[in-house]
This record gives sequence, C-alpha cells and structure tokens, in this order.
Amino acid sequence: MKVKALSRSQSSTTRSTPSDLRPLHKNLNPSSHPLPRAREYTRALTAAKLDRMFANPFVGELKGGHVDGVNCLAVCRTNLLPVVSGGVDGTVRIWDLQSRSMVKSLEAHSRCVSGLVFGNGIGGTFYSCGEDGLVKAWSSFPKSDYGKGDEEIGDEDNGGYARKPKANGARRSHKSSIHNEQESSPYGPINTYRLPVTRSSHNSLSFHSIDHHWSFSQFATASSDSAIHLWDPNRSNPVTSFTNLWGSDDTVTTVRYNPAESDLIAHCSNDRGIGLHDTRTASALSKTILGMKSNCLEWNPMEPYIFVVGNEDYNAYTFDMRKLNRPTGIYKGHVGAVMSVGWSPTGTEFVTGSYDTTLRIFNVRKEGGTASHIGSSSTGVARDIYHTKRMQRVFCTAYTSDHKFILSGSDDTNLRLWKARSSEKIGQLSAREESSLRYRSALVQKYAHLPEVKRIAKSRRVPKFVKKQTQMAMLQKEKRRRKEGNVVKHSKPGTKSFTDEKGKVVVKTVD
Repeated sequence: MKVKALSRSQSSTTRSTPSDLRPLHKNLNPSSHPLPRAREYTRALTAAKLDRMFANPFVGELKGGHVDGVNCLAVCRTNLLPVVSGGVDGTVRIWDLQSRSMVKSLEAHSRCVSGLVFGNGIGGTFYSCGEDGLVKAWSSFPKSDYGKGDEEIGDEDNGGYARKPKANGARRSHKSSIHNEQESSPYGPINTYRLPVTRSSHNSLSFHSIDHHWSFSQFATASSDSAIHLWDPNRSNPVTSFTNLWGSDDTVTTVRYNPAESDLIAHCSNDRGIGLHDTRTASALSKTILGMKSNCLEWNPMEPYIFVVGNEDYNAYTFDMRKLNRPTGIYKGHVGAVMSVGWSPTGTEFVTGSYDTTLRIFNVRKEGGTASHIGSSSTGVARDIYHTKRMQRVFCTAYTSDHKFILSGSDDTNLRLWKARSSEKIGQLSAREESSLRYRSALVQKYAHLPEVKRIAKSRRVPKFVKKQTQMAMLQKEKRRRKEGNVVKHSKPGTKSFTDEKGKVVVKTVD
C-alpha cells in the first residue's frame, strides 16, 4: 500500500511578519466555484456602494481668505507648492498648499485683479494684471538681495525675472504710498508695465487677461482697447500688438498661449468670438462666432490642438483648432454660466466652475482609458459634482500639478481644496489596497450597464435650486425637440430636416 503525503515548502506556509495574513491555498478549478457571474455582480454592487460611501471630496478651505470675492487663480507649472490668488479688492495672496495657509498678502492693484500667471522658470516669478491698467511682476519666494540697487535679479531660465527699475525711470510718475511700501518687500513688485497712453486711446486702460509663454520669457495681455499685446519682461512697452481683430472693436476678455505651437495664441472676445493668432506674421488666422459669449478658454496640455471654452449658455465646448466650424464635444449639466475651466495635467479631464455655485468634472476619454472612473463616460455628462452649502458663484478653478487635487475660488471670499477623486484615500496606499481598488474599479466598469450598479455609481446629491433648474431645462429641451419634429413632419418633403446639436453651436466662421 502506497501513501502519498502532501509536502509544502516552509516559505509557502509561514508568515514573513506576525502582522501578515496567513497564506491561503485556493482551488482554481472552475467546477469547484459555480455561479461566478452572480458573485462578480454582487461584488460590483458592493464596490459601487463603497465608492459612494467613502466619497468625501472636500479637503478644506485655505486659511486666511480674501476680504472680497476671489476673481482669479494661478498654479505654478514647475512646482507643486506656490499658488497665488487675486481678489476683487485688488490684493494678491500667496498660499502654501501643504499647510493650507496664507504666506503673504500683497496690495497689488488699486482695482480688481483680473489675471494671474506664473512664469515658465523655477524661480517662482508670477505676473498680475488689473483693471487699474497695470501689469506687475512678483516673486512667490522672498529674495534676500532685492533692493540692492539696479542689479540683475534673474534671467529667462530663472522664471523670466526683469531688472529692478531705476528710480528715475517711467515708474516715478505712477508711484504711490502703496508702491513705496511694496518696493521694500522681498516679494516685489519686481517690475511694473503699463500701456502708453495715446490720443486715440482712452485715458484709463484696463487689462482683462494675462498668460505667459510655455517656453520663452514672454507674456501676453488682453486689454480694454480691443487689442492683444505681447510683452518682453525686460521692456516697458509691448513688443507686438494685435488691433482691429477681424474688424471688430469688442473687448478681448481671455488670451492663452498654445502649449506646443510657440507662435499660436487663442482669445475670446465680447462679440461671442473665438480667434487664433500667429505671432510670427502678426496676423489673425481664423475666428468662429458662437451663439453666446465665451467666458474662459484653456488649451489641453497633452493634446495641444484641443481647447475647451466655457460659455454663457451653461455648456462647455471642446474644439479642434484645425476645424473651428464645429465643436468636438458638448459638456452639459450646469444651470448657470460657465465662468472658468481648468485642465488636468494628464489632459484626460477638466473641471468647470459655474454661476450655479457648483463644480463639475468632465472626462474627455471613453471608459477604459487612463481617465476611466466609476460611472464616467465621454457623453458630455459630468462624472462628479462638488458643492457646499456656503459656496457661492465659482469664478476660478485649477488642478494641482500632481493631478490629485482641485482648487476653486468663489464669490464668498474663500479658496477651497478638493480631491480630484472623491473617494480616494489621502496618503500612501499599501500594495493590497492598490490591488483591491483596481479590482473594484474594474468590476464596476464591467457591470456599469446593469441598472442597479449604474444607478448607484451615478447618483449625486445637488442643491435644491440646481435640481429644480435641471428639471426645467429638461422640459424645455423636450419642447424644443417636439417642436422641431412637428416642423419637419408638416413641411414639404425635403425642405426641412433635423439639425444635430453640434451643428447649432457655431453661428458663422470668419477667415
């Protein structure tokens, strides 16, 4: 009689540390595990419930907020920590995200701060523009050598620092008690820029937007004289000016450099237009007119031929710069004007802030890509909605450089920090936790088409006002669709036809 004994190695049965789980041996024979689909469905349902149970996106507010509404926000492209915000009261505040506290408050402008942007270097230089007609350069890190005379503080590779202006220069006529106080500050202003006043221009010009070049030491501004100006930090006057844009005298409200094409600029104007410029030839390329005005514009950092605009018609639109006569995507859900948009550093999603006091996050890729998330899709519906009881109209939004957090500034003077993934754990995850999260996410995506999983994964609580306005918008949309159907039905065959929604966005294009 032969007896076969089971033999296992000691490493397969012994724990490496007392805190480890005891190793278990599983029988992988399918006949020993009946009904696998039913068990997987139950796990997917549980995973969807756990995701909503642990959803807590709000991290906290930044301590020491503004005394008036937050109008603009800038995040450094080369560093995680520096964040600056501008208020309606003319102050610029520097923040430390690690401690969520204010580092310095600067009396930057006598009127509303309309734009902020960081330089492309590692020195922490940022620029602010305001409705008082001034552009100022600042340093987010204090410089101990500031104020030693007319010496060079930095160069193009160190954030685009300009030379400290001389006492008898063009700034003498614009000094004030605030400026004198700021000159002794290690944060700046490093330099001040102003448009030259001519007979044809207004006595007081104001700036509405500012953006810095992604590669060179150069920045662009949009002003109230219906023009776009290109500046060199080492010069007091604009290098190039775009005036009489396509024969329109409407004010340019937003200007943005393309991340890849170094000579391409996009802008939004009050005549409902979106235009492209070539800085090499100082000429306008193309322009498209939408049904309503666009409030904001941002380029995709990873796919630089795509940009998104936030419109007054409550929607956000993505465009391909090679074909401006039709949007590539329509992103809905807001019940108020979209005031700001911000791309994720990965280029797979963007966040919008609206007049309806909510934030919405939209994916631009289908499920299964790098931007996949529970219940998400590329159909133009937000994958998540963020709001609080006290948050008012949102004027500025931005992702942090690590793609993990979102910043928002609103009319209630507060800056808030949110998680980009509402149920994501803050801190380092163990290997078992990462594996479990990936498995749960894959299960929910696999069974997302089933009604119960879909209902749980997509359920969101919204303010009562937003819910009522959404229901009203759905009724109005149904009425318009029924009316269009009746017109086509009762018209002469071939004279009327249905128009797709993307075809209704653009009114006309101008070359």
